[in-house]
Amino acid sequence: MTKLKVFLSNSLNPHLNLATEEWIFHNLDPSQQVLFLWRNEETVVIGRNQNPWSECNLAKMKEEKVHLARRTTGGGAVFHDLGNTNFTFLSPKEAYKRDNNVQIIFNALKKFNIVGEASGRNDLLIPFADGPRKFSGSAYREKKDRAFHHGTLLLHTDLTRLGNYLTPNPKKLQAKGKESVRARVANLTEIAAQLTHDHIIDSMIPAFEEFYGAKAEIEHLDLESLQAIPELKTQYDSLSDWTWLYGHTLEFNQKIDEYLSLGFFDFQFQVEDGLIKDLKIYTDCLYPQLTDELTTLLKSQPYSGRSVENAFQKLSLNSPEIEPGLNELKSWLCREIEV
Repeated sequence: MTKLKVFLSNSLNPHLNLATEEWIFHNLDPSQQVLFLWRNEETVVIGRNQNPWSECNLAKMKEEKVHLARRTTGGGAVFHDLGNTNFTFLSPKEAYKRDNNVQIIFNALKKFNIVGEASGRNDLLIPFADGPRKFSGSAYREKKDRAFHHGTLLLHTDLTRLGNYLTPNPKKLQAKGKESVRARVANLTEIAAQLTHDHIIDSMIPAFEEFYGAKAEIEHLDLESLQAIPELKTQYDSLSDWTWLYGHTLEFNQKIDEYLSLGFFDFQFQVEDGLIKDLKIYTDCLYPQLTDELTTLLKSQPYSGRSVENAFQKLSLNSPEIEPGLNELKSWLCREIEV
């Protein structure tokens, strides 16, 4: 008989939930069939090789307390909120069929009179009068003995906010990469108005068990699980670290400029692996030593607001007579970098 395991996350922390996926993929017995259901509070999740400064409106995310998370897999940037349910399947490689997982999802949705259709390798659609619309996207990965399939189910996510956070501010930013293409999407509540995350859990687990003809062992996970599962804590520490979230970024250039009380400033950053590799500051400021010192203090530092604050703390000690102007310049730089 096939051994089934279901993990349910009691946490809305995106770094814990993504870490749980990694733990499942790398550490669990690959001979069993595993289902993990989870959701995140408001989060933009970017792909392994994406640039957060390019893909995301970091200023708006900071203002509205939206998390940034980075997957270990590829693909584009997506927005998660409490109206979005995430699913993860782990299967023995020799027994893996993507169609099996899709069928389990479709069987679960039939309970709510939702009839979906698969499109290509990744998307699940609902037919509408004006054409099909996507309610689920997914991705895949595998190792020699296991296969992994994860994706999203849009229940009642705020589709207007999705566009806000995935559209960067109109800065003069030239990033080395391609923009993601976003499909037309729909919420499942457009078909089943009362559908919730709990409803999905209550229908997915029986559909999973019925498909494989076995009873699943169910385990709940939360932040306290980190203390009991060392491998999970290791994944969590890694995926919530600044180096992973921001440092794991290909080289890009950013130009920002503004008229301030100390003069006109034009900052041109060259950033690699999240660190300021080079910096040119063009200005008509009457304090030339300021730009020299600031350039020296910022080079080789993380491209972050904290680096700016640390640099200006030292500058203020050396130039107390222009402290109000320095504070204005510091605040502007921090807003533009927004990390």
